[in-house]
Amino acid sequence: MLDTLQQLDTDLFLTLNGYNTPWLDTFMWYFSGKLVWIFLYVSILAGIIYRFGWRRALGILLVIILIITVCDQLCGHFVRYSIERMRPSNPDNPISHMVHIVRGYRGGPFGFPSCHAANSFGLAVFTALLFRSRTITAIMMLWALVTAYSRIVLGVHYPGDLLTGAAVGTLTAITAYYSSRAIYRRYSHRHVTRDSIPTLTISSTMLLTIGIMAITACFTC
Repeated sequence: MLDTLQQLDTDLFLTLNGYNTPWLDTFMWYFSGKLVWIFLYVSILAGIIYRFGWRRALGILLVIILIITVCDQLCGHFVRYSIERMRPSNPDNPISHMVHIVRGYRGGPFGFPSCHAANSFGLAVFTALLFRSRTITAIMMLWALVTAYSRIVLGVHYPGDLLTGAAVGTLTAITAYYSSRAIYRRYSHRHVTRDSIPTLTISSTMLLTIGIMAITACFTC
């Protein structure tokens, strides 16, 4: 059973990784980066401060840091080095010669589960629960999905790595959200407030960043 699932995972990876173009490679290389999203993170923090005030925003920021830390430690250390599933891009992996990689990047030796998927889904789910906005939920979940897909395009993760990472991030975010809400009961009253300013700020920052990456990829691919 496990061998069958691994084979399906490998076949799906090779199929998705095989669909590539110079522009897509460059765009996904940028998308998969961390510093490129600094303005998105700032806009989320600004929205939290606007919605909840400085004092509560500090507590929420600590919860977000906790989510990222838990996801990073679970996926990047405890689970990854216990299971030791090689990345598809690992030269020691029998399929590595069939993997399309970008800019020579292969990542570390092991890739299960994906830290990128865990962190991005952790932030996306927590942000969605926090603001209770359909627009923010859609944008953040799409961002997390594309971030996960970018890791396939770059050739460093199997779909199974990403699904497991996404599950870890989602469960961690849900647990952290409802635990923190139990401590700060008044958060729930703030959530039902309809306010377009955080939605406009976060969505416009996201779209602007993606637009800049798309245009830049056209000239650098």
